[in-house]
Amino acid sequence: MTSCIFCKIVKGEIPSAKLYEDDSTMSFLDINPINPGHALVIPKNHYPTILDVDEEDLKKTIIATKIVAKALKDALSCDGINILQNNFEAAGQLIYHFHIHVIPRFEGDGLKVWSGVPYKEGAMEDIHGKILSAMRK
Repeated sequence: MTSCIFCKIVKGEIPSAKLYEDDSTMSFLDINPINPGHALVIPKNHYPTILDVDEEDLKKTIIATKIVAKALKDALSCDGINILQNNFEAAGQLIYHFHIHVIPRFEGDGLKVWSGVPYKEGAMEDIHGKILSAMRK
């Protein structure tokens, strides 16, 4: 896709701080990191969201994510790692090229990922049924 910033990075048209590359995937540092070392892992082929990704490219992207996560842990001695993947604007997706965030975490860094709210009585069963029904389609 010609206007996709990540496709331009893959083609070498835009510079990046590349961390990892193989025939199907690439990883580079995020230019707006949550913490130093925050990396992105992408398939080289263009897919807007996880719903669009070819299964083989998805597998390879997950394997590359593991490689990058281990390198971040070893290099930065971080206390933890968040693996995050956003789809669609409501979920915070800004660039419509499937990508996985690998975020090194440090005790006391102040980042709050989410705080859960328990289901109201009967709501979990209702949602569960709807999801199972959709999976059967």
